[in-house]
Amino acid sequence: MVNRILFVCTGNTCRSPLAEGMLRLMAEEAGLPLDIRSAGTAASEGCPISPHSRQILQSKGMQEMLLSSPVSGEHVNWAELILTMTMGHKRSLIQQYPEAADKTFTLKEYVRHEEEAAAEAEKERAVAEWEIQKALNPSLSGVEMPPWLEWSATSSDYDISDPFGGSFDVYKRCADEIELCLRRLLDKLKSSQQ
Repeated sequence: MVNRILFVCTGNTCRSPLAEGMLRLMAEEAGLPLDIRSAGTAASEGCPISPHSRQILQSKGMQEMLLSSPVSGEHVNWAELILTMTMGHKRSLIQQYPEAADKTFTLKEYVRHEEEAAAEAEKERAVAEWEIQKALNPSLSGVEMPPWLEWSATSSDYDISDPFGGSFDVYKRCADEIELCLRRLLDKLKSSQQ
């Protein structure tokens, strides 16, 4: 079972602290012994989280004050699972810490349902087949990918949008999206315990 989870976003003041705080509360309520931290790919050490993020966490019962932290080798080595808020964060982390590739996912990617994973694999297979056909058939070299296939190749979205600078409602929508993913994450963690 995974016990040490690191959430990563950019500044570690909005999305990743929301995920950290909410999962701490949810894990405590579920009786799961998780150690949860967060960090940012471009964070400064010790900055307070955004007022809207703090307000949302307080409304859920979290009184602890979270402070920002830049991602470090220590964080990466400590974590058994690293969940990023975007594919860009994931790529950046793996580029800097290639040894963490097998334990680094976007939050949405990690919690997707089996049906979504199968559909995603089918899209990737169709795109790969198109690329092979183009490589083997010179007459297709100038032909663009069919629109339906191009759409399916780019339609999967594993990013959680950055609410930075937005209104409380923007932060609330972001928190709701994260919370939905965290519920799936808890279910996945619980089932891995059995």
